[in-house]
Order: sequence, then structure tokens, then C-alpha cells
Amino acid sequence: MSGTSLDGVDAVLASFDGRQPHCLASHYLPFDADLRAEALALQFAGADELRRAALLANRLAGVYANAVAALLAGARIDKAAVRAIGCHGQTVRHAPADGYSVQINNPALLAELAGITVVADFRSRDIAAGGQGAPLVPAFHDAAFRDGMRHRVILNIGGIANLTDLAPGQVTLGFDCGPGNMLLDAWAQRHLGVAYDQGGAWARQGTILPDLLASLAAHPFLALPPPKSCGREQFNLDWLDARLAGAERPQDVQATLTALTARTIADALDRYCAGVAEIYVCGGGARNDALMSALRERLPNRLVTTTDALGLPADRVEAMAFAWLARRTLDGQPGNLPAVTGASGPRLLGGIYPA
Repeated sequence: MSGTSLDGVDAVLASFDGRQPHCLASHYLPFDADLRAEALALQFAGADELRRAALLANRLAGVYANAVAALLAGARIDKAAVRAIGCHGQTVRHAPADGYSVQINNPALLAELAGITVVADFRSRDIAAGGQGAPLVPAFHDAAFRDGMRHRVILNIGGIANLTDLAPGQVTLGFDCGPGNMLLDAWAQRHLGVAYDQGGAWARQGTILPDLLASLAAHPFLALPPPKSCGREQFNLDWLDARLAGAERPQDVQATLTALTARTIADALDRYCAGVAEIYVCGGGARNDALMSALRERLPNRLVTTTDALGLPADRVEAMAFAWLARRTLDGQPGNLPAVTGASGPRLLGGIYPA
């Protein structure tokens, strides 16, 4: 999995032998700065896009293959023991209202380089069926984390934040809440020259700016009812810059962006997940202490912790989800949840590229 944060590739070795999925090993491979820059540039219209996208797809296939090789070497597992690679690709455009979502990838080349069958292109079939194509992870959250007695929400805070509502006896629901780490990371990159604000330490040095927070929280996406999904098209530095006066201290903006992520999540939970008792966080945001503290402040009298407590480390859940989705595809089973994406029905997701 390589997400909208554009930091690198998370690879996991997943086993589904028993009732609960198991992560046997993991490996993280960071993106080179120039690869990250090119992926970010392709988020927006520019010259010679088709060629640049094709070259980036080839390069990404090499990075994915290297991540797989390092993962298997560390686990001392031969590639022959692996049924398939589930590869999401790198999202550069997400426009379901226009009937498409683009994940840069070359799964045929990945199958050649890795010598393992690849399952890819998970989103397009759901969009073809009238859905958003996202979020897709709620189906895995349902399979891995549902409890028949406890009302849980699984909160994935990657570049975008999305939640899965697992209310006992109710249909699983889920949707994108708004920005997760995307703006936080971009602002830290601009002002500190680092990929992210580790632990939220820089945000803790700042003071929340109430007027800026109110302006950011007025984004029309946040008021839309689900099913809904979003991306860098809605939440980006240009959008943020247009709402700044120009004299703000950078650390105050970072503190305000942290408060924005916490507020939009809490608002979504209060509006659509009434009665939830347990909130389990996964994704990079689970390691941001300032953000986790802000969530706990906004969600009193509810457990707010990470999926580590449920047996899956927070930074491995999303990659596990796409391994699970790949398995569903190989077994001829649908991978989407129509109540989440808005598709007209369950659909088999992804294309298969044999080794």
C-alpha cells in the first residue's frame, strides 16, 4: 500500500488461515524525494502527463517489487509460498463524480519483476457500478474487527481520514471524514523540510487559531452526507493558503490543522455513529500523539486507542486490507460494501495479472 501521504510503501505478509487475519511480517520502504515529487506533481494538470504517468508507473512497479523482495527475505519465505500480491497503486486523481479514480501502477511489470501473481485496480469496478470506489477498507474492518456485543468504530487516519461504523446487529457503514495527515504533512514539509511532524511535537508548540479553524471547517465536503470520499482535490495547500492572512506563525497553523482533523472526525462520529463506545485508530495518524490527544479531548467518555489493542498494528492495517481484498478477488468474492461506497450492488474488485 502507498497512500495519499506519499511517504512510501507499506508491505505486509498476510495469512488468512484462521478466523482472524494475521500479519506475519512487514516492511516499509520510503519513497525517494524525486519520486514523491513526481507523484505529487501528477495530482494536478501539467505537460506531457501520459508519458510521465507511464514512466512513474514503471518506476513504482520497481519500488513495489523491491518492497516485496525485502519483505520475503526478512521473513525467510520463498515467493512460491505467496498466492498473490494485492497492490493498490498510487492515487493521483480521485473523481468518482466524473466516473474515474486513477491509481498509478504497472501490475503486469510488477508480476514480472516479483514472479508472483498480482491483483490490482480495485476501485474502478465499484465506480462503474455507480459507487465512489472508496473507502474500500471498511469491508476488511468488518471481517477483522467486528464484535457482536460492542459498538466499535475503526478510524483510519492516513492522508485522508475515514471511519467504519461497526454497530452490533447493523449494516456496516463507512465514509471519508475529511483531511487526515495530508495537510499536516504538507505543511511540515514546507516549513520544516521533513516528511511529517513526528508525534505532533511541532503542533504542540503552536496555538490553535479559532478563526482559521472555523474557516477550514466550513469546507462544503464536510457537510455532505455519506456515501462520500475525498482526496487532494478537496484538501491541498492551495486551498489552505487561500484561507491564511499571511502573518500566522507556522506552528500555530500546524496546531490548527491538527485541531481540524480531530474536529472533523469527532463531528462525523457524533452525527453518524451515535452510541459508539470504542474507537480504534489505524494509519499514520495513530502515531501522532498530539492528534490522538486532540481526539480524546473531543470524544470524552469513549475509548480512543489504536488497533494494536485488537491484534493488528495500526501502521499495517491498510496494507492488510488490500491483501484481504486480493484474496477475495482470487476466490471470486465481492470486495465492496454498497452501503459504504454507494455502488448499485456487491462487485468483484480488481484485475488479476498471473505470474
